[in-house]
Amino acid sequence: MHLVQILLPLAGNDGAPIPEEILRDIREELIAQFGGLTAYIRAPAHGVWAHEGVRQKDDIAVVEVMVEMLEDKWWRDFRQRMERLLEQQSLVIRAFEIRRL
Repeated sequence: MHLVQILLPLAGNDGAPIPEEILRDIREELIAQFGGLTAYIRAPAHGVWAHEGVRQKDDIAVVEVMVEMLEDKWWRDFRQRMERLLEQQSLVIRAFEIRRL
């Protein structure tokens, strides 16, 4: 079993909020594909990183799904679509092997 986390920005590069309907559509796609999800959206996480010596920051929502098997191609295609949709240079999707207790 794997836990997949998608770190979704809540604002675009211009600082404008990502429209709620876009975030809802992303959640609905994941629910349709995997049967459910957990989204941490009420208390956004704050990301900070340095790019070419300049600090940048983001408020992000963490969306998680549990999957039996990782389908790398599906996730790679999903990430690339989301990067285009959200106009992001890079979107973090990470997976952890987990054990259900």
